[in-house]
Amino acid sequence: MRATDQPAPTSRELSARIGLRLRELRTTRGLSLSELARLSGVGKATLSGLESGSRNPTLETLYALTTALGLPLSTALQEPERGPGISGQLLDAVLLEQYEDAAAVWETYRIRIRPGGVRRSAAHPAGTVEHLIVLSGTALVGPATSLVTVTAGGHHTWAADVSHCYEAVGQDVEAVLVVRHPHE
Repeated sequence: MRATDQPAPTSRELSARIGLRLRELRTTRGLSLSELARLSGVGKATLSGLESGSRNPTLETLYALTTALGLPLSTALQEPERGPGISGQLLDAVLLEQYEDAAAVWETYRIRIRPGGVRRSAAHPAGTVEHLIVLSGTALVGPATSLVTVTAGGHHTWAADVSHCYEAVGQDVEAVLVVRHPHE
């Protein structure tokens, strides 16, 4: 089943997920309930109710908590990664989302490119296009015959129906890769 075919979580399920995530983030940072309550200005009873899933979080409360934890709001809303997903010698990829319309299938991946060599990818079916947004590091990407340097905050798009490459320059590259596979 594709992620887009899964039913939306109920309010109770969502509250429970967010509560578990908040507890995980708090304990990972070594904070007690009292300490996070003090830092965030959220009452200890409210925080306890959120973590147990018995209270529904408001946007304002989540912002206060994630700000006190020094994290972006999205960290409390997402489930923790369940490992590297697909791993190769130089590249890890985790499928974040898949979307299909009448024309194509779109896949969105969070990828990490490690230095130490070039990851060569064979040509995909005709019309496939890749879009890479670099979050950190510097990457050399694109068709094997015309690689482009992309730094943090930059992006590049290329036809992926030819042999193409990914290479990290100097350090790990964290990026988002969107692949559009047209229907035949």
